[in-house]
Amino acid sequence: MLSKFLRLPVTRVSSAALGRRTFLVTALHPSGRVPASPASICTCSRSLGALPCPVRSHAVAARKFATIVGGAWDDARITGRFKVDETTPQFFVTPANGFLPRQDPLEKLPDSFAALESLLNRMPIDLPDGSHGLLATGKFGAAVEAELPLYEVDHIMDTRLLTALFRDYTFAASAYLLEPCDLRFRQTGEYGIGREVLPKNIAVPLAKVAAKIGARPFMEYAQSYSLFNYKRNDPSKPLDYDNLSLVRAFHGTTSEHGFILTHVAMVRHSPGVVKHTLDILDAAGRSDRQSFDVATRGLLNVMREINRTMDTMWNVSATTDYMKFRTFIMGTKSQPMFPRGVIYDGVSDEPMFFRGESGANDSIIPTCDNLLQLTADMPHNPLTEILKDFRSYRPADHNAWLTSVEERARSFGVREFAERDDSSAVVYLALLDQVREFRGRHWNFTKEYIIKHTNHPVATGGSPIVTWLPNQLATVLRAIGETSAKIDSAKVSDPADRKLLEEVRSRAEAQSRILEREVATLKTRFADQDQLAKQQTAHA
Repeated sequence: MLSKFLRLPVTRVSSAALGRRTFLVTALHPSGRVPASPASICTCSRSLGALPCPVRSHAVAARKFATIVGGAWDDARITGRFKVDETTPQFFVTPANGFLPRQDPLEKLPDSFAALESLLNRMPIDLPDGSHGLLATGKFGAAVEAELPLYEVDHIMDTRLLTALFRDYTFAASAYLLEPCDLRFRQTGEYGIGREVLPKNIAVPLAKVAAKIGARPFMEYAQSYSLFNYKRNDPSKPLDYDNLSLVRAFHGTTSEHGFILTHVAMVRHSPGVVKHTLDILDAAGRSDRQSFDVATRGLLNVMREINRTMDTMWNVSATTDYMKFRTFIMGTKSQPMFPRGVIYDGVSDEPMFFRGESGANDSIIPTCDNLLQLTADMPHNPLTEILKDFRSYRPADHNAWLTSVEERARSFGVREFAERDDSSAVVYLALLDQVREFRGRHWNFTKEYIIKHTNHPVATGGSPIVTWLPNQLATVLRAIGETSAKIDSAKVSDPADRKLLEEVRSRAEAQSRILEREVATLKTRFADQDQLAKQQTAHA
């Protein structure tokens, strides 16, 4: 039996007494440089301590193990040295890689994991040669039990391999647990009950690998399903959609390819999000209006590009195909298929519950929420508590970044600083509008890809399907109304900005009315949405 208390390496670095440009991040520049603090406090030993990580019934509390490096960001003027080696985490936030991994994902496992590689290659319902894979006829579970050895992973330190193993074991785990649900859904439109025990040959190495990279032992958006699940067709070219292929898939359709890789193409622009966020915080901290305006316009341009890329989802992933692979990205928490959770054989005698994969775990919009101080405006209700739970299902350094941005934005008063000047406020308002557009499109995806095709009351991550996204969308719509009411258009010097102000106001007012009607109508079809949210909060 694997110990219930996995011991994880941790670096603890104080951030006290750092200047206003300091950020708590594990972000290292790809050149090997680390931001140096004014007090030169960066001590980058991997053995300064250990944090017990209990395997509990509801979650593996592994996130807090994150290596935290204190440093003063100075954009191009990053000083100090840090040696990047194979043990450096794959996901750490820098202006060079944004929220993407520091190395492209490993496409194929080493020969020492040949049986796992073979199972995953034969797993998809539709294989590249036109034949059917193991999941097509429900044979994957039996193949796992007959073919997969209990691999030893204790000796592995290379984070690129560890993250690839995490990706592949989470794919195997989700396929194994949800295979009966997929078979039943294809036959009846209902999911039934999933497998309640994850076998030792998946559970033990998955738990160990997850502990090593600071993740829960279940599929997540960044480190498995999406952002560590691509390969470049031409390694010399950027991560544009046309240069991307999938490493792992459940169904094998072109729509699954499009659904996953559109997210990668969007996050390709995240280095700009990081850079301009740092610049905005720096300018607000110094009360530098000119630099603040330049930085907010820079972020606005990046967010427009991300939204344009997001909109291509309609062209590359058919709305009628999503249900073909959706089953396999559901979780074991707040899903009726797993009323008693899942026992991880060899790991814990207690059942465990984990949220399913969701694009809501991406870090782009949470960065904007925290930077623009929207997070503080979220209503105090069960839906917001679910949002907070969602945000723990991401790489440890992404969480450190988001915490730092929230704290600095609050300390420097980013929103107040923007609203003190009418022209600055218009650009701030335009950024809110980009968050609105992103969330509005996500809501449209939910209606067209999911609600039109199923009566299942919860999303893949376990949130109420009708009310959860509108909770966040309504927050940004209220913020647009509040900020726009403070702007005197006569004091906005640029005619284009005055026009933009009126357009944003008009869009938000119209969408607020429509959203209220939509949710009210859908709640008559999807009963007990409010009760579902309350139950999740009670059981958290």
